[in-house]
Amino acid sequence: MPASFVLQKGVPMKVAFTSTNGEMIDQHFGQCTSFHVWEIGPDEAVQLPSISAITSAEDEEDRIAARAAAITGCAIVYTMQIGGPAAAKLVARKIHPMKTNAEVPVADIVSKLQAVLQGNPPPWLKKAMHKDERKSFLD
Repeated sequence: MPASFVLQKGVPMKVAFTSTNGEMIDQHFGQCTSFHVWEIGPDEAVQLPSISAITSAEDEEDRIAARAAAITGCAIVYTMQIGGPAAAKLVARKIHPMKTNAEVPVADIVSKLQAVLQGNPPPWLKKAMHKDERKSFLD
């Protein structure tokens, strides 16, 4: 399915943000207490209920897996920092991790994503947008 079909239909994608208050991307993926999720399309963006990132898992690998599972369905997660093993687990779930390296307003990222979606998105974003349409050879 070409990206233009998705954009013409205005099909939104879900994007998670690691944030203490939903306004700033200000947390490390492995240390956030919740994910603030938005449904973002070329013409509209809606904030959805937050998803808890708190897990009772004691093992670091299990905590990472639980966080990744919590945001299944999201195409992208924006975070201030993320470690390699966590990023790999997200990629395996077809969630594209985006590291900001600094505090960034969520509204700025939402606006930038909308602007990109209104034009010709780069290949990585097209891939993220179609993550649910792809079938793995393991399926």
